[in-house]
Amino acid sequence: MKNLHDTLIEITKLTTRIETNYPELYLYLDETPMTIPANNHPDIGIKAMKDYLETLKQLLKHHIETYKNKG
Repeated sequence: MKNLHDTLIEITKLTTRIETNYPELYLYLDETPMTIPANNHPDIGIKAMKDYLETLKQLLKHHIETYKNKG
């Protein structure tokens, strides 16, 4: 099972890949829904980061499949 550090590294690698290879998609990452708690000391743990990573993967997959079908 991945720990938080490994998950954050994977998120970083994936967002860098998106930024480099799919800049048109990278523009929308700020709009990716990720709930950030409003309290002063939010506990953003492994589950939230894994969920975010999965969202990024699905977003990229959908983009690639859509782009392939148009090309």
